[in-house]
Amino acid sequence: MRSVLDALDDEERAAIAAMTPAERLALAFRLGARDLETFRLAHDPPVDVITADRLLRRRRQAARRPSGCLEELIG
Repeated sequence: MRSVLDALDDEERAAIAAMTPAERLALAFRLGARDLETFRLAHDPPVDVITADRLLRRRRQAARRPSGCLEELIG
């Protein structure tokens, strides 16, 4: 038995498949900006955009092998 969520997933996949590559790229950037803003506002007090971006980059690198180059770029 298919759930409502399955149907919504199918609709979303179809809508994304119908987009041009430029539209999919624009969507990805909008979603990234939205998520960064959500992350930024989740802090008390909210952090600025640059700090939020730096925090997210550090978290993504935390489990990776140390890199001097990336350490210089993201602090």
